[in-house]
Amino acid sequence: MLRTTPARSETPRTALVAGATGIAGAALVDLLSNEGWTVLALSRKAGNPDPARPGVVPVAADLGSPESLAQALKGARPTHVFFTSWSRQETEAQNIAVNSAMVRNLLTALADAPLEHVALMTGLKHYMGPFEAYGEGPMPDTPFSEDEPRLPVENFYYAQEDELMAAAERQGFAWSVHRAHTVIGFAVGNAMNMGQTLAVQATLCRELGMPFIFPGSETQWNSVTDMTDAGLLAEHMLWAATDEHTANEAFNVVNGDVFRWRSLWPRLAAEFGVEPVGFESEPRPLEEQMAGMSEAWAKIAAEHGLAEPDLGRLASWWHTDADLGRKVEVLTDMSKSRVAGFTGYRRTEDAFKALFARLRDEKLIP
Repeated sequence: MLRTTPARSETPRTALVAGATGIAGAALVDLLSNEGWTVLALSRKAGNPDPARPGVVPVAADLGSPESLAQALKGARPTHVFFTSWSRQETEAQNIAVNSAMVRNLLTALADAPLEHVALMTGLKHYMGPFEAYGEGPMPDTPFSEDEPRLPVENFYYAQEDELMAAAERQGFAWSVHRAHTVIGFAVGNAMNMGQTLAVQATLCRELGMPFIFPGSETQWNSVTDMTDAGLLAEHMLWAATDEHTANEAFNVVNGDVFRWRSLWPRLAAEFGVEPVGFESEPRPLEEQMAGMSEAWAKIAAEHGLAEPDLGRLASWWHTDADLGRKVEVLTDMSKSRVAGFTGYRRTEDAFKALFARLRDEKLIP
């Protein structure tokens, strides 16, 4: 049952977005600014404020450093926190130590702030297990539902949730957890960016005369699946953080449509004028297909006057391989959000096309 949030104060709403330059964080900053909020846009290296986004205040701080956060946030008075940041580590034990500490450090630094709600973005590894055992151990049936118990394995998402709930108990704020599938959105230098990665793959294929080869498993090629648009995720987090009936709950968040890669892949290929090649006999990971392409990308960037010649800041081959290489069906139930009143929807193909258009506008692909 959904519980009612504590009464809202009359304090003007100020949001702190942790991970403000990432896929989800950037979308949140845009949405909150457009809605008239004051936004503290926290990232490791804060840039200059964008005059097109009124009310946005860049904040530079290291989430792994309590001292850095204490200094950067001295006197900060956010009413809402949107936590979208994470740091990939070599092992899950390290993921747990580092990523749970980032949540704990930030909320400790805001112990005296008038917090009403903290929204935490996680994902479907909640149901499938961590990268070390991604979709390989016990997991619930699809579509994944929020009432499934935790898996009997260590998982940094669980550790982040525990830190969030403990801080809420101490500091008296409401919370929400947002479990997204693979997020489609714009962010340079992001480690988990399938949409941008596929755009770069397709561009390399077109420029070098190569076929656009699906890198994943037969299961992913043929199964029904879903994804999450960054703009929709931002709307979902803002909805849960401000609705009076969504306090202290976890929610799945996906676009609302379903698709099969075997149908979508040719349509993505058509956006770039490349030859689509689907699953044949075995996965063909992008880390192998695209090995040694850094020099080719730098040449393409120079020829077309692109803004980013560093391939590593645009494409995350490993993450797309992990998602598309899964040998299990991945499908998410949105019923809990629908019943609670969230009606946001995106068509996944449109989300990809909108991202490709923005990448062209920003001179990141030709």
